[in-house]
Amino acid sequence: MWVIRGLKKGVLTTKFPEEVSEEERKMLRVRMCPDSEKCPLEFCVSCPLGEEREAEVVVRRKIPFSKSIHVFFADVGSCNACNREVEMLNNPYYDFHRLGIFFTPTPRHADVLLVSGYSEEMVKPLEKAYSAMPRPKLVIACGACAVEGLERTNLKADVLIPGCPPSPLLIMKALLLARGDRV
Repeated sequence: MWVIRGLKKGVLTTKFPEEVSEEERKMLRVRMCPDSEKCPLEFCVSCPLGEEREAEVVVRRKIPFSKSIHVFFADVGSCNACNREVEMLNNPYYDFHRLGIFFTPTPRHADVLLVSGYSEEMVKPLEKAYSAMPRPKLVIACGACAVEGLERTNLKADVLIPGCPPSPLLIMKALLLARGDRV
């Protein structure tokens, strides 16, 4: 049924919900350190001083893609917490395919490089994956490790997603903002 409807009407995508429920609003919140000058990470989940507040996705640069975007996910030394949150984007609850966002297994077909974690040993392979991507291309740092780690490399992130780990809803919001949608 879905295939036939899709073939008749073409690719249909839906918009990000304009009204966010209270449950979803809680998922957009992360623990953030109130004294960010002393905290090296600034976004931490296990800090006893941390307080919950709504996270702001920092978009340094966005590219207005007309239809769908393809994301290459690169884990460069994370603790797998961000990986689990990114994997949840595929499940029926979030279903980011309906928004026109798809994972691709190779950077050669990707519009966006979604990076989680950070390790010095993985910087060169990450830069190699970035150079294999066609233009225009974006880099999104997902989670506190990637936000802090990519600042120390030649590869600068265009979008920063705070949190340890960030919620799937926050990651989806960042992908839509990077694509040029109003969220």
